[in-house]
Amino acid sequence: MVKHIKIGEILLKEGLITEEQLKEAIEHQTKEGGKLGEILIKLGYITEEQIIIVLSKQLSIPYATLGSGGLEPAADQNLKELIPYEFAIRNLVLPIARNLNSLTIALYDPLDLILIDNLKKLTGCEINPIITSRQDILKAIEKYYGRERMLRTAIEATYREETPEETDSEDALSLDKLIAKSEEAPVVKLVDLIIKQAIEDNASDIHIEPQRDKLSLRYRIDGVLYEVPPPSKSLQLPLISRIKILSKMNIAEKRLPQDGGFTVRTENKLVDLRTATIPTIYGEKVVIRILDRSRVPLELEKLGFSPQELRLIRKGIAFPYGLILLTGPTGSGKSTTLYAVLNELNSPKKNIITIEDPVEYRLDGINQVQVKPEIGLTFANVLRSFLRQDPDIIMVGETRDLETAEICVRAALTGHTVFSSLHTNNSVVAITRLIDMGIPPYLLASALRLVVAQRLPRKLCPACKEPYEAKKERLPPEVELGPAVIYKPKGCKECNYIGFKGRTAIGEILLLDEELQEAVYKRVFSSEIMKLARGKGTQTLLESGLRKVREGITSLEEVLSITTF
Repeated sequence: MVKHIKIGEILLKEGLITEEQLKEAIEHQTKEGGKLGEILIKLGYITEEQIIIVLSKQLSIPYATLGSGGLEPAADQNLKELIPYEFAIRNLVLPIARNLNSLTIALYDPLDLILIDNLKKLTGCEINPIITSRQDILKAIEKYYGRERMLRTAIEATYREETPEETDSEDALSLDKLIAKSEEAPVVKLVDLIIKQAIEDNASDIHIEPQRDKLSLRYRIDGVLYEVPPPSKSLQLPLISRIKILSKMNIAEKRLPQDGGFTVRTENKLVDLRTATIPTIYGEKVVIRILDRSRVPLELEKLGFSPQELRLIRKGIAFPYGLILLTGPTGSGKSTTLYAVLNELNSPKKNIITIEDPVEYRLDGINQVQVKPEIGLTFANVLRSFLRQDPDIIMVGETRDLETAEICVRAALTGHTVFSSLHTNNSVVAITRLIDMGIPPYLLASALRLVVAQRLPRKLCPACKEPYEAKKERLPPEVELGPAVIYKPKGCKECNYIGFKGRTAIGEILLLDEELQEAVYKRVFSSEIMKLARGKGTQTLLESGLRKVREGITSLEEVLSITTF
């Protein structure tokens, strides 16, 4: 009751209500319950805005509007994990930003000391409250937690349709029973929902991971994994079995890794799904790779390379023969760039053959082969056969061993254009890697024409990115960003409050001329080769990324995180 008397005293002191009105409100509260401020509003003696302004003034707590033109949560997915949707909607609170051990919270009732204490316990942070209106906070919560709310609601609806036998253990569940459960409507709907939501969120992968007491569900969006509301642990077996059936896997085999795939139709388009399972101590983990051709621009101009980078790439692929390498870690866009290059070179006058593991996108007019090591169909074996197929262009998905590398170099030296990829950090290290594999420098110098090292920084959401001064940013000493105004992520409905939306390519393009080929032949140090290349106009990955920062396409932190090693 101290809280009620306090707010009444504050309003009396400000002259916003009379003693009679306060007495009436307290009597109303005694009979029917409720918060005194809300009762005064309901009785028409004061407005919500008046209460908020007075509380802000008396308690020295900031007042802010939420949403369009007002305050919005920071682009930090972890904020949602600190305060779940159910807690937020029940208590009318919204996390705004976190700074070390301090959490800024928008709330409707700053006098609810129990709520603030619960927030401290829930988040482990000191709470900095901001007052906002009830309507503002309701709208902001629904917007901020929108995707989680919809997915959770759908999953909970699926739970309600489960059969009473849902708790059967893995040991007790027979194969026939498991197949039957995996084909029940709730499980079918749940799998459809998980896949549909991932496609709508532009996820590249779905991770379904059994844990000791729960089932984890994560989507990889723009290269980063995000947790989403998971299904019940009781659905683990039928859920994974359903996916294995769709993927044409052996559902009885749980001891060995398996690969498979299937195709779904959504929004009048076909999407290929590639599935892989591995056995873990808590059950089979499943990863589904989403191969949505409509989302992947298989055109060089649409990948994000600068005009200068495109000019060098096109000059390199125009040679009538030679070896062209794409380098970078997993997920850096090498395969997409290879497909885009092949798409550009594709014509009825060219015989193009590829060997891939796996074939990710099907290209009309190109002969694509999927390796199958279990029957001896390896990169090296297929490559030997390729040379008897009168090819003009050969694409090898990845050069993994000396045998494959030797055949690639030999093909490049005998009048073929050969494309392949390597896992190296930058362009010049690819040269060292092939020599270390066992390729003689004199052969590599004659065969190699172009090396493209690339990364995929996330693009800032154009709807909410925020400008800030970059003068004091700490950069590597050899790079000058200049006095440009650069941008940082914020987070809004358009980007699911991540702050980023989509990715773009940055590249380090090493086009080998006679001088650089001579350096390769002489086994000059990588640093010297890069120095020579920079003198001819080659930019490093960091410099390519900083150009995107200056253009407002990505953030400085994003570029530094993927180009410093």
